[in-house]
Formats: sequence, structure tokens, C-alpha cells
Amino acid sequence: MFTLLDPPDSPAHDSMVEKKSEFIGDACHVDSLEDALAFVESIREQHPKSRHVAYAAICGGADGRLSERMSDDGEPSGTAGKPILDVLRANGLTDCVVAVTRYFGGILLGSGGLIRAYSTGASLAVKAATRARIVPCRVYRVRLEYAQIGSFQRIAAAVDSEQVSQEFAERVVIEVSVPMERAEAFEIRVREAFNAAVVPDPVATLNRPVPL
Repeated sequence: MFTLLDPPDSPAHDSMVEKKSEFIGDACHVDSLEDALAFVESIREQHPKSRHVAYAAICGGADGRLSERMSDDGEPSGTAGKPILDVLRANGLTDCVVAVTRYFGGILLGSGGLIRAYSTGASLAVKAATRARIVPCRVYRVRLEYAQIGSFQRIAAAVDSEQVSQEFAERVVIEVSVPMERAEAFEIRVREAFNAAVVPDPVATLNRPVPL
């Protein structure tokens, strides 16, 4: 799967005009559907005189499950949010939102025209965005003695992990994300390197974006 890297405060942006109605597409990365709704509200605030701000968002996928949300925002049912969602699905995207703002030009487009216009507006925004490939990862928490840090970091680097956090106290607690396809090898190498005295504790899953 893929995602977009553009942040909510600087979304990908493009627009088009269809029979005097302007359709403005904005697309960005989000970590949750709640963040997607907040982004849509920020777009509404930027366009207080617009007629509609339809959107669609998809999040999740690290565990194989996706959550979706969409809104026609007053357009006829199925003519705005669904076409935007179809664009996200067709591009294999997750952890992102696309909002399409419409300024009404006085000419009715009909259901078919609206579907094409919202789909095009969403496609333009996605095309303008910076994409990344999604790598499903497992997050591990590992407790180490200070003398073990160097050996552990070499193992972590060998499996293309990324550090999520670290805490220094009497012992060091490090969290790393490891690509799912390398998770089993990581667990085995850590156990073998420290004679089972260090055991990686899986605590979560996440999607890691890797720029294309």
C-alpha cells in the first residue's frame, strides 16, 4: 500500500473548473480519522463562502484492517464522498485524507457530472502529492544493560529497524519498529546474541512510510 507525505499544514493542492463551478482538491497525510476530520474543518475555515467541502479518508492497514470515512457534505448521495474514496482506493492509499471544495458556478452538473468533477478534483490533489510506500512494522520494546546497547543497535540496523523511543534509567529501554517480513529474524538474532537474557517484547504495529 501507499500513503501521502504532505502534512496537514501544507497539503498537496490543485483545482479545476467544470461549467463555472470550481473544484479545489487538498490532500495530506493523517494518522487517524479524527485527524482527517480536523483537516477537513481547517479547509472549511479557509473557504467560508464555498458551497460544499466533500471528503474521504482511509486509515490503518498495519494489522490488515482499514477504516474509511467520507461525506457528500450536502451534495446528492453518492456523488461526492464516494468518488473521492474511490480515488484513494484505486491508488492503494491509506493514512491520508482528500477534501474537495466546491464553489458553485450557477450551472447544475447532474449526478454524472458531479461524480466526474469530484473524482477529477481528488485525482488532481493526489497526483500533486508526495507519495510513499507503506511498510507494515511491528514495534518491540527491549530492556538492555548499558553494555549491551552497541550489540543491539547493530542487530537492529541489520533488519532495517527504526528507533521509536528510548529511556535511560538503571537500564535502557528502547522501542524499535521492525518490518513485519524481518520481525521473526530480529527476535531470533536478539535472543541468540544475548543468550536469551534479552527478549524483544512486541507492543504494537504501525505503518512506516518509505518515500518512493
